Amino acid sequence: MNEVYLSINKVSKILGVTPQTLRNWDKSGYFKPEQTRNNGYRYYSRTQIDNFIEKQSKDKYKNRINIGYCRVSTTKQKDDLKRQANNLNLYLKSLNQPYQIIKDIGSGINYNKKGLKELITLICKHKVDTIYVLYKDRLVRFGFELIEYFAELNDCRIVVLDNEDKTKEQELVEDLMQIITVFSCRLHGQRASKTRQLMQDLVNINEDENE
Repeated sequence: MNEVYLSINKVSKILGVTPQTLRNWDKSGYFKPEQTRNNGYRYYSRTQIDNFIEKQSKDKYKNRINIGYCRVSTTKQKDDLKRQANNLNLYLKSLNQPYQIIKDIGSGINYNKKGLKELITLICKHKVDTIYVLYKDRLVRFGFELIEYFAELNDCRIVVLDNEDKTKEQELVEDLMQIITVFSCRLHGQRASKTRQLMQDLVNINEDENE
């Protein structure tokens, strides 16, 4: 079967780079054409292109790491953040794979946190193999399934180490308390006092149902 040869312009479109990039790759030896004819035109074989694409795909997933993500809502919970980080560190170390711990301080419904944005960026760059969290709500309070789906699209998975079963009522109370906590921080005086009382009522209701 005769080999098919393609011009530099056609190859640039296939690879999604400019012809000048291909010329630079030729000069540096990174990706050289199979033929350079007397007129100076470069030609690449179809087999050569397929092999290059396959190598690029493999390189993209090289050196991926695991991420241990831990979060608390406020700076007053730094001891809990340290405990989460220590537990994740012990677990990830036992896997004998490269890993990184990302710590975050902020509400579970705040998606503008530094650590969360760093995590999303690493996922986009295909740098992450698996994300480990101690509890589901340590990643985000709402939208966990959306982030999980986004991770899957980038060949990354999320593992929750402590899958504690909670009733629908418990989850609802925790979600409501999280929302109220965030908005109560923006209130002052009598309105803040009423909000704190509402939170206490929710806690009491939850405790009564669990007894």
